[in-house]
Amino acid sequence: MANTAHSAAKDTSESVVENPGHTPSVTGLNHVTLAVSDLQRSFDFYVSLLGMKPHVRWARGAYLSTGNLWFCLSTDQASPAQDYTHVALTVDAAELPQWRRRFSEAQVPLWKENTSEGDSLYFLDPDGHQLELHAGDLNSRLRSLRLKPYDDLQWFE
Repeated sequence: MANTAHSAAKDTSESVVENPGHTPSVTGLNHVTLAVSDLQRSFDFYVSLLGMKPHVRWARGAYLSTGNLWFCLSTDQASPAQDYTHVALTVDAAELPQWRRRFSEAQVPLWKENTSEGDSLYFLDPDGHQLELHAGDLNSRLRSLRLKPYDDLQWFE
C-alpha cells in the first residue's frame, strides 16, 4: 500500500510540465503559524485583545485572520525568538495611543522602543512571541530611506 501512495505522489510530480526559461518565485505571504503553550489564553489574546477574526478552532489549534493574513495558533512548545525576529501587524497611526492604553490596561509587556520610520508599538504575546503594531508600509519606509539611508544601502529599483 505504501508503494501505491509513493507511486501516486511520484506520478503527480512527474506530470508537472517544466518550463526551462521560467524561474519560479514566491508570490506572497501565505500564513503565519505560532506555537502556543496555552491555546485558550492565546486565542483570547489574538481575538479579544488584537481583534483578529476567528474562523475555526480545534483541540490543538485555531485559524484566525486579520486583513488578508491567515494566522494559525498551534499548540506546541513555544520557543520565541530572542533576536529581532518578529511579526508586524498593520494599524492606523491615529489608533496607536488607544493601543498603548489597551496594552497597558491588559499588562501586555513591551519589548522594544521604535527607532525607525512609521509609528510602531513592539509587544509580546502570552508566550513571548515578539510582535509589532506598525503604521506605515514598504513605500513609506523606502521614502524615508531616500532621506536618511542606512549604512551601505543598495537600491534594486
